[in-house]
Amino acid sequence: MNIEAAYPIGELGKKWTDGDKEIWFQQQQKKRSYFEEVVTKLEGLSESYTIEQYGNLLYDEEIYPLYALKSSNWLADKPAILITGGVHGYETSGVQGAIRFLQTAAQPFQDAFNFVVLPCISPWGYETINRWNPLTVDPNRSFYENSQAQESSAVMQYMKTLGIEFLAHIDLHETTDTDNSEFRPALSARDAIEQKNWNIPDGFYLVGDSGKPQANFQKAIIASVEKVTHIAPADSEDKLIGVPLAQAGVINYAARDLGLCMGLTDAPYVTTTEAYPDSPLVDDENCIIAQVAVISGALNYLMTL
Repeated sequence: MNIEAAYPIGELGKKWTDGDKEIWFQQQQKKRSYFEEVVTKLEGLSESYTIEQYGNLLYDEEIYPLYALKSSNWLADKPAILITGGVHGYETSGVQGAIRFLQTAAQPFQDAFNFVVLPCISPWGYETINRWNPLTVDPNRSFYENSQAQESSAVMQYMKTLGIEFLAHIDLHETTDTDNSEFRPALSARDAIEQKNWNIPDGFYLVGDSGKPQANFQKAIIASVEKVTHIAPADSEDKLIGVPLAQAGVINYAARDLGLCMGLTDAPYVTTTEAYPDSPLVDDENCIIAQVAVISGALNYLMTL
């Protein structure tokens, strides 16, 4: 199904102009508060973690401070784990799952690992429930030098200041029905390219890095998650979102080539999560719990190495 003509902004067959992008931006509205739903929860973690502001986003005269949390009992001889959420601001359980892990599940792992957690990389996207930033740029395709996305650039600069070699990076995401109803049609219109509806998997799945897939690591995470929610079955072509299955519940992408957050570091163990909040079998809370299960499952596996 060609969905190129399905978006009301722009001229069919032509890439968006700056004017088209401005029209899109002016149509966006705040639907929730980053400060009330995210920042206040981070403040509640200040006794257990060091909170660092690593940047500010300035959009339309509004400033969004960007925060990272680090283990307060940091020891150089412990392996470091990076957890990121909210690269796509509309993917709620990634943000809330990162926070919930720190609130409820991190303590048993504190003696074994150092943590750096960036729970909401795209706060404007969180407030407006958007995949893109205000300039119609996808932060999760923008982790490269001279990035067009402030969100991605700020994270990369922060990583340079840390100078940390990470053992693992867990990037928390969702796949939603709006990927087909809103975001892919918008992408088609913006870039004047043909997009096709993909089959949204009903269930949780993982995306590994094809350059370092770490099959046993991904398998251990799936085993942890399936205790709390259902894993997405492959489609009739043995694929998820058009990508061949690597193993049950897992596909692989070329993370660095695509500018994905998952390719941000040289960590040997990386994964991107994909919860599915629109499934009739789950609710928002279940998706948050699934994200926590990802992190716990990954850490339990890493402790066996």
